[in-house]
Amino acid sequence: MRFGFALSMVAFAAFAFFSAPMLVVGSSPALAQDVSYINTHRDWHAFQTTEDGNRVCYIASQPTSEEGDYTQRGDVYVLVTHRPYQDTRNEVSFITGYTYQSDSEVTVSIGDQTFTLFTHQDTAWAYDSETDNSLVSAMRAGLNMVVRGRSSRGTLTTDTYSLLGFTAALEEIDRACAPT
Repeated sequence: MRFGFALSMVAFAAFAFFSAPMLVVGSSPALAQDVSYINTHRDWHAFQTTEDGNRVCYIASQPTSEEGDYTQRGDVYVLVTHRPYQDTRNEVSFITGYTYQSDSEVTVSIGDQTFTLFTHQDTAWAYDSETDNSLVSAMRAGLNMVVRGRSSRGTLTTDTYSLLGFTAALEEIDRACAPT
């Protein structure tokens, strides 16, 4: 079952990977030739692809529970991405399955730590790489992660992610996208 889920995530992950970052930077990279499945570790799946001919790796997971008073919601995922050619590692993004409320923020809680992220359309990101790295460190040490956001219609959602397998999946992309 998990492997089937991972294969179905390849199509989604390619879409999420290329559409979410472009919302902020406003440019359009060459589309990926292939998204390669690397491995699955518990609730996390590792992938590799190329962006403008450069190697990019990421891990993805879906929430174990989604709460909110909504009637329709798209797919919900978290991604952690390495782009060695840009010297970028541990970029965390949340795709929420709806458009966030304009100028809103998302809170991410792991144990007793809380992080605040900015939103744009259907995606949330950390304000800087220092926060990304702190968030990834907390994810490595935690068991669960709770993400709270508000839709453009004002609906509060709470998504809970398992962090089981996070560290092993992260190590997969650390190896696959080691700086050269």
